[in-house]
Amino acid sequence: MKLLESSQFEAINNALSIKTGDNTCTIYGRIESYSCKMIGAEKALYKRFAETSGVGPHDLQALSPPQTLMDLSPNIGQGSYSGDEGIILCDTISRKTLFYLIATLNAAFEPDYDFSDAKSHEFSKEPSLHGIMNSVHANLSAIAGDQYQNLRQALWSSVDDEIELNDCDIYSYNPDLNSDPYGEPGCLWSFNYFFYNKKKKRIVFFTCRANNSLHTDSGIGSDEFAMDDDSFDY
Repeated sequence: MKLLESSQFEAINNALSIKTGDNTCTIYGRIESYSCKMIGAEKALYKRFAETSGVGPHDLQALSPPQTLMDLSPNIGQGSYSGDEGIILCDTISRKTLFYLIATLNAAFEPDYDFSDAKSHEFSKEPSLHGIMNSVHANLSAIAGDQYQNLRQALWSSVDDEIELNDCDIYSYNPDLNSDPYGEPGCLWSFNYFFYNKKKKRIVFFTCRANNSLHTDSGIGSDEFAMDDDSFDY
């Protein structure tokens, strides 16, 4: 997966480093665009990935229920969720698309984390862009307030310009505590969304977390996502 440069995303990412007025909570967010063209060691990794599974690249595997539904109803179990006509089977994903999601995680969090062993049930296919936008809004506005409100339109416009949201499948990554790159003390919430445009062969990855600054001991300083005083004024 090749990281694609974007001046729009650079400006958004600067603005997504947000501290509350009392400095008790910090938001770290970033949006990145990746080409699905495999590079370097990814080709060998994909070959091992396919051989280990013993299935073809277009064979399907089960996903967990949509995270946006889980947020509304935590009692929904893995493997199925309730709809107007009763129980609906969970969504599925092809092995090749699953590899793209895993490779995106590896590229985004290298060299600190390796997601090569991630399973399909750690991912969900989200049914609604509107639901994703509402979920992001609920998380960010609860802590960032007007700072996020001022950024909101520019953020989603930038993502749409890059990936054409209406043509995307949307996935989320919902790991267990052992696999969670944000599973550190003081993390209040986190999300990881993939906007996959098959025609463009591109994925936009939106990841964000909120930390209680009084309990954070992750070793990640504020300089990593430092706010640039010269960033765009939204």
